[in-house]
Amino acid sequence: MIDSGAWSPLHAPATIRLLPLGGLGEIGLNLMAIESQGAILLVDCGLMFPDASMLGVDLVLPDVRILEARRSDISGIILTHGHEDHIGAIPYLLDRLGYPTVYGTELTLGLLRGKLAEHSFNQKVELVTILPRQLFDLGPFQIEPFRVTHSVADGVGFAIRTSAGLIIHTGDFKLDATPIDGEMTDLARLAAYCEAGVFALLSDSTNVERPGHTLSERRVGEALRQRLPACPGTVLVASFSSNIHRIQQVFDAARQVGRKVLINGRSMAQSVAISRQLGYLRAPDDLFIDVRELRELPRDKVLILSTGSQGEPRSSLARIATDDHKEIFLQGGDTVILSSRFIPGNEKTIAEMINHLYRRGADVWYEGANGMHVSGHASQEELTQMIALTRPRYFVPVHGDYRHLVRHAQLAESLGIAGLEAIVIDNGQPLLLSANGFRREARVHSGRIYVDGKGVGDLGPLEMRDRSHLASHGVVAVFLTLAPDGRIIVGPEFLTRGFVGEEGSQPYLQEAAGIVHTTVVNHPNPATAGDDLNIEIRKALRRYFNRTMARRPVILPLIIVQP
Repeated sequence: MIDSGAWSPLHAPATIRLLPLGGLGEIGLNLMAIESQGAILLVDCGLMFPDASMLGVDLVLPDVRILEARRSDISGIILTHGHEDHIGAIPYLLDRLGYPTVYGTELTLGLLRGKLAEHSFNQKVELVTILPRQLFDLGPFQIEPFRVTHSVADGVGFAIRTSAGLIIHTGDFKLDATPIDGEMTDLARLAAYCEAGVFALLSDSTNVERPGHTLSERRVGEALRQRLPACPGTVLVASFSSNIHRIQQVFDAARQVGRKVLINGRSMAQSVAISRQLGYLRAPDDLFIDVRELRELPRDKVLILSTGSQGEPRSSLARIATDDHKEIFLQGGDTVILSSRFIPGNEKTIAEMINHLYRRGADVWYEGANGMHVSGHASQEELTQMIALTRPRYFVPVHGDYRHLVRHAQLAESLGIAGLEAIVIDNGQPLLLSANGFRREARVHSGRIYVDGKGVGDLGPLEMRDRSHLASHGVVAVFLTLAPDGRIIVGPEFLTRGFVGEEGSQPYLQEAAGIVHTTVVNHPNPATAGDDLNIEIRKALRRYFNRTMARRPVILPLIIVQP
């Protein structure tokens, strides 16, 4: 890797540079930089939720230090849609990016404004509303949004005209012939772009391993309408707060069977309020109840719409599952519907939550169960249609694990389109494209910024490694007090956490005390050695515990020298 200062501006008018800083080789963190004539256009700026290995981490952001040295070259940020993995990092990273103007559709910016307000964002940020098929210019880029269907309303892809040629970025999409809001992916505009000539296509790869077509979102509404009348108790539906079409169908199904709706979870309440205000959700005020009215209604007259479908430990649904919620509880005869996919890495957490829900007596419906969830991403046939419709010179798969990118590139090559070149790149891999060919440049710095509480970026690889080490092996603290001449006055005394039980540790700690004593006695100047003595004690104990117990606890010598 090279440092940010080595990423020099690209001024050749017939060449563009692509630099993914998130979203390639992973699900989430979507951030693509497109450079033309020295100007940089950013597409999306998303976050990722931590997996089980990221101990104590709340959120993960893309590392944008490569862009910080060139903040003045950033023409703006254009947003494809309002999911967290595409807009969630903006409140954290705008300062590092120099507060560029952000462009998005009405709902996307509405959801973003909610996040900025939630972060008490005081800095003035210019947010510009865009419309499908309405062109606008940003420096050397001419941009035309085009409508795409996804699991959140008001999604778009982008046709980006540069001096090198036309770039199509699909965003997240599927080809749903019967979308809830009637807004289908704009195949007519895609065909028109093909007629003009598509220089490069950047296409969503998430579902490339799924054959056929992705089912219509309407399938979920049909399943809900069939299921709800047979539910004898309270129904709890958990979904992503940004899945406005799914939320609308839950509202419609609840009204049809005479159930009142309780909104549970801060992000769900915020998303529903914003979407209703902007007209993307339609529901009468009397459909909703608050938590104070919950116990006044029969259980078969209530539907709870909640976040927490991924089993997040601190989520409201996880607390309901463990019977630790102050107002909401489940009992026999209740039904829980997890109307969302299992995000890779969350399977174990979700399974544990499902087990707890069953312990409460609830009937649980989850991924793959009778149409309670359909994907918002295109499957193989739709991905094939996108490539065949645009017939690009260069094809660069985006948005997916690395195997998804490779499989998508193979799919593109299998179509036999004359002149098409499929190129797989990863985060931090700059790619130069021109009419004469392409070149991968030397990798630049890319990575992750961890959010832990109020700390943003103060955890690095070393701290994450230490957390993993502590979680796996525990810690042993050694206390010593030395006289000025180096004699041991007090100690060595041990304090252990996560290492071994008190009874089992005594024989080992007694021998460890002897090792520390010998190390101090054999040191030529223990009272003035400082860190040198700490290192010797740490090494000696590490060797001992590894040899006798096959364990590698973190060793913390704490030495006081009396004056």
